Amino acid sequence: MENTYYDPKDLKKFPKISEWSEELGAKFFDYYGKVFEEGALSAREKSLIALAVAHVVKCPYCIDAYTQDGLQRGITKEEMMEAVHAGAAIESGATLVHGVQMMKKYDKLSM
Repeated sequence: MENTYYDPKDLKKFPKISEWSEELGAKFFDYYGKVFEEGALSAREKSLIALAVAHVVKCPYCIDAYTQDGLQRGITKEEMMEAVHAGAAIESGATLVHGVQMMKKYDKLSM
């Protein structure tokens, strides 16, 4: 296994974030648990959304966790990749739409 900055074993240590701030850690994990309960969206749908968002925010731990979670929920590799592309399209669009700001500033400054 090659050395990386992100150690996959650290994901299992995630619950330890509560050690330095028990109250906030507990509140986060309560919230996190509630978010991923069945609701208007199924746990499967939420897992797929989480996988796409994990790619957009570039969290290797989340990518690992929600790839595994998705597999356990029967999400196919095609569904996973389509979700990643949906996230990438939104991220790209958000970058490009900021070009409008640049265009307005350019026009204003070049007058």
